[in-house]
Amino acid sequence: MKITTWNVNGYRAILRKDALQWVPDVNPDVLCLQETKLQIDQITEEEAIIDGYESVWHSAERKGYSGVATFHKKPPVEVEKGMGIEKFDTEGRVIRSKFDDFYLYNIYFPNGGQSNDRVPFKLEFYDELLQICDDLHSKGKKVIITGDFNTAHNEIDLANPKSNEKNTGFLPEERVWIDKYLEHQFVDAYRELYPERVQYTWWTYRFNARTNNVGWRLDYFLVSESLMNNIDDVLIHTDIMGSDHCPVTLILKD
Repeated sequence: MKITTWNVNGYRAILRKDALQWVPDVNPDVLCLQETKLQIDQITEEEAIIDGYESVWHSAERKGYSGVATFHKKPPVEVEKGMGIEKFDTEGRVIRSKFDDFYLYNIYFPNGGQSNDRVPFKLEFYDELLQICDDLHSKGKKVIITGDFNTAHNEIDLANPKSNEKNTGFLPEERVWIDKYLEHQFVDAYRELYPERVQYTWWTYRFNARTNNVGWRLDYFLVSESLMNNIDDVLIHTDIMGSDHCPVTLILKD
């Protein structure tokens, strides 16, 4: 089974760029998109569907902001939008798909804001989600969390760690939340498989950052420890263009 995540930085923008042509080649069973930046009535039924997939959308109340969409080849057992917390759910950040063996969270985590003013909101989001996942783990459930975490965990996960220590996305109080997830029965699947590999998933549009590979690893698969033996690989598709992020694929063994 393949699960691919991608922050598209505007679904209508990637449609205009014809930037979904790679999907048949990668052939994910589930495609998780973040930052779709639309309400579903802003696109046609045809535009809302990728051939061979059924789609579920969770949009922000504010137009042109946030939003996630999950595309399934085969319908999951159940789909739930949001976390049941209004101040987060109005921003369209979460879709949970229940499969026979695990729960899959497609999430666009909050950004801390240009002046770090949204950092408390972001940290509260991390906290509330972890409580939900702790409850699932206590019941013996397996969980995969994927999407744009808006945080680089360690120095290896961004090109310029020292100059970004006071910037959102690499603040100590943000990074510690990744540590907390790893202390609560989660594993960073990519880093577990490739402890010393340097790859990024986001590059600013400025300063030729992508050409020069001056980036950040912001897009993750955190999986329950009990699932790690079923993980075959995690692939970062740095060659796929269309957004300031690139897709990442988790491959589970059959």
